[in-house]
Amino acid sequence: MKILLLIVLVILAGCSSGSSSSDTSVAFLVAHPKRLQELREQCHENRSQVGGAVCARVAKATNRRFFGNGKTPYTPPKSSPKF
Repeated sequence: MKILLLIVLVILAGCSSGSSSSDTSVAFLVAHPKRLQELREQCHENRSQVGGAVCARVAKATNRRFFGNGKTPYTPPKSSPKF
């Protein structure tokens, strides 16, 4: 029984990656620009090692930081300008 438990723990330890999914979520990356920059550089240098899914989240977080939340503060005037 102890051996089975040990085997399961070893398998689970081997399945974990260096970065958890919580520190590569889009919301986390938007809130932490230093981590976003690190991952952008890693994706640029070696995308296959970082992973396509992580790089896609990095790109989405970059876009969200640049474009904002999509709500525009600009409201056009009710009447058009007269030239």
